[in-house]
Amino acid sequence: MTTTAIDTGSAPTAFDRAMILGTLTMVTMLYAMTVTIANVSLPQMQGSLSATTDQIALVVTFNIIATAVATPMTGWLAARFSRRAILIWGVIGFTCASLACGLATSLEGLVLFRVLQGAFGAPLVPLSQAIVMDSYPREKQASAMAIFGMGVVVGPVLAPTVGGYLSELYNWRWVFFMIVPCGLVALTGVFVYIKDRSRAGSSHLDWTGFLTLSVFIASFQFMLDQGERLDWLSSGTILMCAAVAALALYVFIAHSVTAERPFLNPALLTDRNYALGLVIVFIFGMLNFTPTTLLPPLMQGVRGYPDSIIGLVLGARGVGTLAGFFLMFWANKFDPRVLLVTGFACQGIAGWTMAQFSVDMTTWGVLWTSCLQGFGVGVIWVPLTLVTFATLDKRNTAEATAIFHLVRNFGSSIFISLSIALALRSARESYAELTVNASPMNQALDMQESLFGTWSLGSVQALAGLSREIGRQALMIGYLNAFTLFAITSFAVIPVILMVRVVRR
Repeated sequence: MTTTAIDTGSAPTAFDRAMILGTLTMVTMLYAMTVTIANVSLPQMQGSLSATTDQIALVVTFNIIATAVATPMTGWLAARFSRRAILIWGVIGFTCASLACGLATSLEGLVLFRVLQGAFGAPLVPLSQAIVMDSYPREKQASAMAIFGMGVVVGPVLAPTVGGYLSELYNWRWVFFMIVPCGLVALTGVFVYIKDRSRAGSSHLDWTGFLTLSVFIASFQFMLDQGERLDWLSSGTILMCAAVAALALYVFIAHSVTAERPFLNPALLTDRNYALGLVIVFIFGMLNFTPTTLLPPLMQGVRGYPDSIIGLVLGARGVGTLAGFFLMFWANKFDPRVLLVTGFACQGIAGWTMAQFSVDMTTWGVLWTSCLQGFGVGVIWVPLTLVTFATLDKRNTAEATAIFHLVRNFGSSIFISLSIALALRSARESYAELTVNASPMNQALDMQESLFGTWSLGSVQALAGLSREIGRQALMIGYLNAFTLFAITSFAVIPVILMVRVVRR
């Protein structure tokens, strides 16, 4: 994807920069709201649409994967139609898709509208980030990015908290309806303050690269989403998806290294910091939204929490992220590697603590660990963005930013699917192991019945109650294993961070 930009505008004034930053922060908040807003009502959606845990997860993963597929087109779209035009149509399409999500009457319809929501929302964050970075001189970019990042965190604070109460008070559809007025406000801001109507002097879209990358991502994600349900390699469908994904990936790589103007320029990877930044942001994406997808079904399925409390827990994660961003106003003077290690360590500690939960977990325990995980996200984002683009030619900012967000989103969708698959498989295996002990030959169970009258094997109703409790315990074990994987992944990225070069200014 190659563009040659023609700069026809003058440098923005301080007031112009402030208005641009405020508007684009609002646009980013609009997109960020939808990332976690659906999660708070996943259990209610599951019941309303008669879906299983892995099926309802498609509402999250397909939205993320649609964003990942559409994100690399950002540079070409901006070059062909201008940044302002893409922001306007992106906000309009995103708002309409959100309204359609609230009106959906089936799981298939909801997933389809979430895909459209992700596709229209894909250009919003990278274009906004590119405009902010181009509007500010290099020495002021850290502070500007910290403010811009507020849009990423304020949305996840407000959306699940308000959405949880609306969902409990009315139904899950209101978590999407509440996005519509926010979309209208963001659209007004773009119309008034974003003036960039310039187009590129030349634009080119490598359709072979785009289509093969899209096929690879879609096939690979479908394989991960449906693998556990279809028993992985025992299924012809999964084998076919794996073969298609492998072939598409091979064609994409072969084409990218031989084409004159490939869809994603591999020459960008020759920049050491940028290449390492992609590895780190991939793992950052893996960790970013996984807890917000795992916690709602865990809290309701194991402890029976209402949507309003689940919304507060997800909102606490956003509060932690907001605190991390506030910290960056003065901590950006520190070595960014220290900040990155601190952020990932916070996520690792939070994940490990979650892995020690029991079926008697408390609301406070979930709140503070969720907040700590969010704090790690806030501490990571600014230094990760700065070190990734520190040594990169500014002319490549738009394309490099698109790849940056593609990798992040792809990591999110992959790890969510793997975590859910691990939780479900572990729960099923644990249930099989635990039911072996539900036998009249088990003296411990017989003693508990005689002393406390807790469980009984003497009636159908008692057996049903015992089965439910075993299922609850097994489900808890499954989620604990998923959080253990989360913690291990958080700590595993630290050696990569130490390889980053710090650019002294």
